[in-house]
Amino acid sequence: MRIGRAAGVTDTGRRRLRNEDAFVCEPPLFAVADGMGGARAGETAARLAAAALEESGRGAEGEDALVALIVEANRRIWEQALADPSKAGMGTTVTAALVDSRAGTIAIGHVGDSRAYRVRDGVLEQLTTDHFLVAELVSSGVLTQEEAERHPQRSAITRALGTEPTVDVEAFTVEGSPGDLFLICSDGLPTMVSDEQVAAAILTADGDPSAAAEALVAAANARGGEDNVTVVLFELEEGDEPDEPAPVEPAAEPAIEAEPAVEDAVAEEAPVDDVRTHGAGAGGRLPALLFVAAIVVVAVLALYWGLGR
Repeated sequence: MRIGRAAGVTDTGRRRLRNEDAFVCEPPLFAVADGMGGARAGETAARLAAAALEESGRGAEGEDALVALIVEANRRIWEQALADPSKAGMGTTVTAALVDSRAGTIAIGHVGDSRAYRVRDGVLEQLTTDHFLVAELVSSGVLTQEEAERHPQRSAITRALGTEPTVDVEAFTVEGSPGDLFLICSDGLPTMVSDEQVAAAILTADGDPSAAAEALVAAANARGGEDNVTVVLFELEEGDEPDEPAPVEPAAEPAIEAEPAVEDAVAEEAPVDDVRTHGAGAGGRLPALLFVAAIVVVAVLALYWGLGR
């Protein structure tokens, strides 16, 4: 099994002034972060998380490694918030997938309400559980599902990166199969588009990650686009991952020709030898004058001789 096509798209949406989402689409690591906090703090938090994951994701393997990456992202955001009072309280969600092609597994790391889905045999399945306060109250039996849907804090999340010095990462591993398509998204997608509509858009795109990503973002915006929306999709296919590509040899530097001297440039436009040959240059003017003078003298002598007779 190997990773096939992959694509990521992020969009500000129709209501927000700036985009506080960030994503990673660097096989074998895929992730979405949805920032929160004023004065561009959410944007900063999301990008710090994405950068921390991207820097070390290529060599990472397995669930424990993915958790370590997310914990490191949390540390960076927390320390940045301490160093910059204007960023105090900033945080971000993160949902990440790390593919182990040799084992045929996908590790999922999750904090907040961004989501991971898998499409298998045309069926869309949500893999992550939103870290909502009301969801936990429903799980504990304090609220019913109907009460949760009307609860004034139904959108309040209980976990985020960067808001505390440590973070509790929900992590698990799923088996992959050739033909699987995975979707990671910020909450700007499911709040606007139902799971049925998400599945339909992916199937209409014939499972192509790039076409599906564009269609999902367009669908969220068409239904109001009330939040930033970010989607990352990747597919699994038959075969082994290719070996590491051979180092690319730097291309030979082209020879740099010397700039022609000013005299050479002038000579190309009008060769000096040609000018002197066909013109009255300093070397050809005196003989010509002597020749003319001789003709004049001969003519005068001939005239004088003729008059004398």
